[in-house]
Parts: sequence; C-alpha cells; structure tokens
Amino acid sequence: MLAFLLALVLSAVTSTVARPQSYAVWAADSAIARGQGNGLDANGKAIVSYEHGELQWGLQQLYDLTGNKSYFSYIQKGIDNIVFPNGTVHGSYNVADFVLDPLRTGPTFLYLYEKTGGVKYKVAADIFRGQLNSHPRTAQGQFWHKLKYPNQGWLDGIYMGEIFYAQYTQIFEPNNLTAWSDVTSQYTLMFQNTIQNATAPNNTGLMYHGYDFSHKASWASPDRGHSPEVWDRALGWYSMALVDMLAIMPASNAGHSSILKILQTLFPKIVAAADPTTGAWWLVITQPGRAKNYFESSGTSMFVYSLLKAVRLGYIADADGSIVAAAKKAFEYITANWVVSNADMTMGWLNTVVVGSLDTTGDFNYYVSQPTDLNDLKGLAAFLLASIEYEKL
Repeated sequence: MLAFLLALVLSAVTSTVARPQSYAVWAADSAIARGQGNGLDANGKAIVSYEHGELQWGLQQLYDLTGNKSYFSYIQKGIDNIVFPNGTVHGSYNVADFVLDPLRTGPTFLYLYEKTGGVKYKVAADIFRGQLNSHPRTAQGQFWHKLKYPNQGWLDGIYMGEIFYAQYTQIFEPNNLTAWSDVTSQYTLMFQNTIQNATAPNNTGLMYHGYDFSHKASWASPDRGHSPEVWDRALGWYSMALVDMLAIMPASNAGHSSILKILQTLFPKIVAAADPTTGAWWLVITQPGRAKNYFESSGTSMFVYSLLKAVRLGYIADADGSIVAAAKKAFEYITANWVVSNADMTMGWLNTVVVGSLDTTGDFNYYVSQPTDLNDLKGLAAFLLASIEYEKL
C-alpha cells in the first residue's frame, strides 16, 4: 500500500509533463484538464449532474490517497458552481421534478461539509434529503425513478439516491432505524422485482434494467413488470451501489446482512457473464455474441471496481482467486482497447454508450442503436474508480 501511495503522489506531481504511471491519476487529471465534472455544462451553465457526482466520488478517494489538494479544490469548485452561498441548489435542479439522478451529487455535499464545516453544504444536503421525504413511491415503497415514469424502479436509481440517503443517515441520524430499513428496502425491492428467474429466456441470473409495478409500460413483463433485457450499465450502477452501501451501513444493522446476501448472490453470476475470451462484458448481457452487440466500457469498468472492492473489503470470498483474476483480465482488456494516449498527454476514453433508458421499448434493438461517445464521463469516472481498486492490488 505504501508503494502504491508513493506512486500515486509522484504521478500526480509529474502529470503535467509526462503520462502518469497510475491509470487512476491519468484518468482524473485528464478529466480535469478537459473541465469535465465541474458543475457546468458544455455552455458554461450550472448543471446538477450524476456524472459529476460519480467523478467526484472517485476524486474524493484519490485525494484521500494522494493528498494532492488539486483534487479537493476541483471537487469544491464543482459543487460551488451548483450551490449558492445560502445553500440553495440551482443549475437545473427542481425538487418538484422528483428525479433521483441529481441526488448523486449529494454525497459530495456531505463530504465537503465534513471536510470544511461549510454550512451551505449542509443546507444543500438537507434540500436533497427533503426530496426523499415526499418522493413518489410504488405501493411496495420503491422510489419512482422519475416523476414522469410513474411506478417505475430502475437499477440506476439505487446508485443515484441510496448512497446519499445512507450517508446522510449515518452522519446526522445514525439511530434512525426507520431510515435504515427504508434504505434496505430500496435494494431488496429492486432485487426481487428485477432478478431473472430460472424460467427466463437467456437466463443469466442477473437483474433486468428496471420494472413497472403498475405493468402499464409497453415493455413490462406479465409477471413482475420487468423490462426485457439485462443492460450492463444499469447492473453496473447497482453493483457499485452494493459495495459502496456496505461500507456505509453499520454491520450491526440487519439491513447490512440483507444487502450483503444480494451481493454474494449476484457477483459470482456477474463473473460468469463475462466474455471468456476478452474478460469484458457485453452491452446487452442477455444477448452475448448477437449481431450488433458489443463490449461496453462503462459497465465493464463498474464491474471491475465492484468485484475488486468486494474482495478487498471481505464482502465475498475469493479463496481460489478467480474473482480477482476475472477483474484483472477485464482491466487489462480495458486498458488495451479503450484507453488512448493523446498528443497532449491526456487520456482518451472510448466505447461508452451515451444513454440507456426505459422510456421507449427497452429491448435489444433499442440498446444497440444508442451511440457511443468519446471521453464520456460516465465511463471515464467508472474507469477512475476501477483503476483505484486495481492499483490497490
């Protein structure tokens, strides 16, 4: 670990004149050099973005490892672009929209409050926490992903909302058993309503992108209302949410064992779903090798992060080393195929699908028709996280 930290620090110091030895530092410095994840959109207007929150989560870890204050400054600058001095959250955020995605920046509010004591960050966090008090739910209690998608729960939403929910509870309401139970319920309801069963076509034992509890969506299955396919990034969001939650929720809480059981059920199946030749994961995991399907970089990076962190923290046993071996194989494919060295020494990032939604058909043809993007932050931030875990090996 000491050698790892030293390498990161040295890499950070020299990153302006040479490619860093650390992929984590290289990814972070490249995103910063391009002004990504700074609380502003392409036109320089404030925006509350889950992608920015994802990058900030990685920068927090990198700052804590290296002590490089430029990472902390960038995090703070990004949040100051969306939080007024009085704590009001602006930049496209409207609580009345009832969307879970913006809440992904909430963990950064909490991080800055703990680091600086700045009252405005606490006020901003209170605003987000207040949204959860009135956020619409299914009859079972699952948060709707968005107000405009009634009764729909998406795997994405667990990563967007529950990490913030749990961190807020841990910091300000650690004895609020109702809140901890609610957090746990979000995970278990999503799992129960989207897990593939033994009779499912193309059964992987993994989780569909989402479900409609009202069964009104055109894609909703007759049994539980789930969507037709397992999409890699949705499952990636949920996987990262599992390992991150277990590091937040007290082990003494009954919910911890419930979430741990889900992780231990899913992660061996995630490993089994990797392509045996490349080690990467298909965009549509339920249709491996089908024409137009491809290996996708954001989901693959999310799985590497989740698997390695789960093993490192002891959430899943890896006596024979097969889980770490699978993650290493995937990481090596990532760096060989999707990492590009640019002339200005920044890192280019390839093959992240721009979007995946359940607002249309949610079928195979929908997912494979979506474009991929260069330097897409959803994938680059996931690679930063994966690199941190890989380099800890």
